[in-house]
Amino acid sequence: MIPGRDSLKTKKTLTVGSSKYAYYSLKEAAKQIGDISRLPFSLKVLLENLLRFEDDRSVTIDDIKAFADWLGKGKSTREIAYRPARVLMQDFTGVPAVVDLAAMRDAMKTLGEDPEKINPLAPVDLVIDHSVMVDYFGGENAFKKNVDREYERNGERYKFLKWGQGAFDNFRVVPPGTGICHQVNLEYLAQTVWTADVKGETFAYPDTLVGTDSHTTMVNGLSVLGWGVGGIEAEAAMLGQPVSMLIPEVIGFKLTGKLPEGATATDLVLVIVEMLRKKGVVGKFVEFYGPGLDHLALEDQATIANMAPEYGATCGFFPVDDETLRYLKATGRDDDRVALVEAYAKEQGMWREKDTPDPVFTDTLELELSSVVPSLAGPKRPQDRIALDRAPQGFAESLNTEYGKIDEAGTRFPVKGEDFDLGHGDVTIAAITSCTNTSNPSVLIAAGLVARNARAKGLAVKPWVKTSLAPGSQVVTDYLDAAGLSDDLDSLGFNLVGYGCTTCIGNSGPLPEPISNAVQENDLAVASVLSGNRNFEGRISQDVRANYLASPPLVVAYAIAGSMNVNLTTDSLGKDADGNDVYLKDIWPSNKEIADVVREHVTAQMFASRYADVFKGDEKWQAIDAGDGQTYQWPASTYVANPPYFDGMTKEPKAVEPIDGARVLALFGDSITTDHISPAGSIKEDGPAGEFLKSHQVPVAEFNSYGSRRGNHDVMMRGTFANIRIKNQMLPGTEGGVTKYNGEEMPIYDAAMKYKKDGAPLVVFAGDQYGTGSSRDWAAKGTILLGVRAVVAGSFERIHRSNLIGMGVLPLQFKEGESWAALGLTGDEEIDIPNIDKIEPRSNVTMTVKFANGDVKNIEVLVRIDTADELDYYRHGGILHYVIRNLAA
Repeated sequence: MIPGRDSLKTKKTLTVGSSKYAYYSLKEAAKQIGDISRLPFSLKVLLENLLRFEDDRSVTIDDIKAFADWLGKGKSTREIAYRPARVLMQDFTGVPAVVDLAAMRDAMKTLGEDPEKINPLAPVDLVIDHSVMVDYFGGENAFKKNVDREYERNGERYKFLKWGQGAFDNFRVVPPGTGICHQVNLEYLAQTVWTADVKGETFAYPDTLVGTDSHTTMVNGLSVLGWGVGGIEAEAAMLGQPVSMLIPEVIGFKLTGKLPEGATATDLVLVIVEMLRKKGVVGKFVEFYGPGLDHLALEDQATIANMAPEYGATCGFFPVDDETLRYLKATGRDDDRVALVEAYAKEQGMWREKDTPDPVFTDTLELELSSVVPSLAGPKRPQDRIALDRAPQGFAESLNTEYGKIDEAGTRFPVKGEDFDLGHGDVTIAAITSCTNTSNPSVLIAAGLVARNARAKGLAVKPWVKTSLAPGSQVVTDYLDAAGLSDDLDSLGFNLVGYGCTTCIGNSGPLPEPISNAVQENDLAVASVLSGNRNFEGRISQDVRANYLASPPLVVAYAIAGSMNVNLTTDSLGKDADGNDVYLKDIWPSNKEIADVVREHVTAQMFASRYADVFKGDEKWQAIDAGDGQTYQWPASTYVANPPYFDGMTKEPKAVEPIDGARVLALFGDSITTDHISPAGSIKEDGPAGEFLKSHQVPVAEFNSYGSRRGNHDVMMRGTFANIRIKNQMLPGTEGGVTKYNGEEMPIYDAAMKYKKDGAPLVVFAGDQYGTGSSRDWAAKGTILLGVRAVVAGSFERIHRSNLIGMGVLPLQFKEGESWAALGLTGDEEIDIPNIDKIEPRSNVTMTVKFANGDVKNIEVLVRIDTADELDYYRHGGILHYVIRNLAA
């Protein structure tokens, strides 16, 4: 943190107890720029950031004054430079970021500069949480076996990360088996108000961050402003580059009333996702306000904030109030820190007062909490909410429209070697997983109580259901044990399988072989029910087509029911020992019962104990010999490799070349996700990535996942556009990463390499919402490595658009009413985009389409480079090149 010029003389001193803190006063700023008391709380955080970093270059007085102007319009066209206090990473996205840092050190050395200039300037925490897979389940040794397997698979990656921990300043690693990065952040790392010692003074300022996982937003529930960025942007933030952004629109979401009996925070967030997706909040902040906040625990707020990517917002922010202080105390934060949070928030006008006027928002919407009903979302999008009583009907509609199997509804197919059969809609995966819900004791205790009551009634999980419990932190195990609920969950097969992001990221592990064979042989549309935040097609398991998000207690209930065709609100789940029907209402705990267990068994001591030595790791981590040295000695590895981004790099950027004679690599429809572009799950044996691994003597059983191999560009570029469910409309009726090269059908990677040999640049066309989903930098890195110079889409999701620019790929957007389909493209065309060396932010360029029959069409498209900083990054060939050249200069 470097104090700025402070032209407005806003620097003041805050005394809290016996401590004094320097801070930049919003009240003092208001005396000169105008009343800002009704500015949304999230924008007050941004404004303070600009006051602190004002330098008359990246941050000017006019940038600061623009916040007062925002109040009059509820929006702004002002571009600002925002510098978060810290960076959070998980290992899937963190490994390639550290690979890039290591490669940047090599590039600096090649340019004749000091490689140690490449060092994080902002604190970075990397939590290894995305690599555990559910290979073993339903037994008391499942956790140990999965951890052992995790280290076997990922030893090379973990050695590399441990080297990074020693080689880079300001870089800490939370070892495997600790928890999910967002929950570790919420329970331990985040402070709400951050402090730093600079030149003998202790400065206090809002805790802010960017993270390399889109669900970084979970910490917004603790009044910490943060959101997900691509690894590329995170690296730039680490290296002192500001996050360039427009002052955002802020949508106010008013909550009134309280949740009714039987409704959970998960049900609430699924309603909110549905409402905000309909509203349209992409690229906007959402801020929650209203009297309903008085009836939501902070853990519930964090659940809502977590799913900001699912409702499309940059963040989902909650202001500081008494509940913030309660949570900080309950999770073992230092008393002095809690006192500072209260004093600072009140002094800065960042404290939620119940009897003051609401903030001014760009637009608002409202929800009465008592209207929330038990719900699921699926079968493939988080915003497709279905009320629980309509779930069978919803699946039947999908069986007809999505899978074309309605004629086989109710048909059962034998499973070889087993004494049960399978049908469409059977639940083959029931997973209590993901940061969204495993941060929330109320829904986890509810799941344990459902299991206890079901066990008492003699109910059991269906034999075809793969069950798992993957909490977000070790504290969860402590309070489930303390409440005696672990035994009840274990009895239904919900044994601990690991502490990390499992099923939600595609690490669900294989289905038992007889079940997998039956699914494939009979082309069954089976289902998963998970307490996660992502259910995109092809993500959870290659065997499972329909995926539903639900609360942890509903996950347990569906494991017992075993099918999406069962109506949990009216159908029997089974019979008790006396032969009586047992219904969901018979085993569902009351809200009071859940709250009583939480109050009694979730203690501050549990958090203090678990986080006392959080960076130490287990014996396996401590035994890793990572070596030392300021540059990395790259091994022959299929996990970690030196990427080619900086090959031939010069100290000065070359002029951007026009796109001339480009060929079409793919024609995609709407809602192409980053999962479609760069899958994180299993690697197909017969695809380009699988063939590459086999050529390097990697047995199929050791393929691991795309997510685990993000440190190796050879694997990842072969996996680009390789999702098994992606549909390239150049080949209607096909699924998977295929395209045409001179009329011949082949994998996209193979065609791209042939075009590269021909010297032909490539263009990808797509519909609306291109790049939705997780912040996945490989979706942009793989795109550029395949030779794609531009992506032309109906619209872009924020993170992916930024990442494309960060890798030197030009994002172009069709004007209203225009599309590749309206142009009549088939993929056989050639594309020219001249004069791109002269583009400006949000300018127009003319794209020339040359059809195979000789026809030519010119169409004007919008350049989706939105800011001057983004234009600089693009002209340098990417943000990392820009940083290296600046540091070298």
